[in-house]
Amino acid sequence: NSEISDLKAQLRKLAADVLSGEVGRSEAAVVNQILNTRARLIELERKIREQEELKTRLEALEEVLKTRTTG
Repeated sequence: NSEISDLKAQLRKLAADVLSGEVGRSEAAVVNQILNTRARLIELERKIREQEELKTRLEALEEVLKTRTTG
């Protein structure tokens, strides 16, 4: 996923910037919290997609069973 790759790259850069002194620790902590929030949203979107796919598959299976028992 490109969003995950982007987050990883941002975290690597943030770590390097903190180590080099380019970014302060307090600023880095805030940025890290924001990146963590984005990561949780990506995971939430994945779970929602997965649930929607499972619901669609279950409905299809229920329809097959319905036609077999009434057909």
